[in-house]
Amino acid sequence: MEWTASGRIIAVRPHGETSAVIEVLTAEHGRHAGLVRGGRSRAMRPILQPGNRVRAVWRARLESHLGGFQVEGEDLSVGVVMDDPLALSGLNAACAMASLCLPEREEHPAVANAFEVLIAALEDPDLWPALYVRWEAGLLSDLGYGLDLRRCAATGVETDLVYVSPKSGRAVSAEAGAPYQDRMLALPDFMKGGGAIREGDVGAGLKLTAHFIERRVLWPMDRMLPDARTRMIERLEGEGRL
Repeated sequence: MEWTASGRIIAVRPHGETSAVIEVLTAEHGRHAGLVRGGRSRAMRPILQPGNRVRAVWRARLESHLGGFQVEGEDLSVGVVMDDPLALSGLNAACAMASLCLPEREEHPAVANAFEVLIAALEDPDLWPALYVRWEAGLLSDLGYGLDLRRCAATGVETDLVYVSPKSGRAVSAEAGAPYQDRMLALPDFMKGGGAIREGDVGAGLKLTAHFIERRVLWPMDRMLPDARTRMIERLEGEGRL
């Protein structure tokens, strides 16, 4: 068994004294793990960093085996965020969420392509937090749990949508949701595909995506949101960007 593809490293863990097991997110093969022999060497450590884009060749005797990777660095520019704690927190959160939520070896090209867009935006703190929220919403959608934000679940209107039902994941208008507003989730304008990003929107978006990722993706597998995501939120709050 063998394939070759370009992708982003989303997880690295030591294996033995000299090797490493990595997870690579590619458009063609989804989240895929493999062993890199000598992956802890001085030459390989700068390449095997979460967020780096690599050209990976995976080989195994049987498809069910872990298999091994041979990797070459394609884009190591993500290293510039190492000196930016806020951007680094976003990178770590996105890598952790992809590793935790995506089924292994299942193709999700839309998630992988959006991940590329997010990585490219990490140097712009005015942009990437909202892109991160949109990426999590896209992750939900690609896993089959997409939010329906097109029209009001109660009335069918397509305007003044300001809430999301925590049960159905469908948008609700201000008028229809008013009697239940204390139980509704806020719907930021930017998640509907338009509108400026206002104060509080990123925080509301993160709360919205977390609610459905937890209940529809993680809890059935007895998993919880990763610490890296919590640390990102703390960083965003400290920078006044929620």
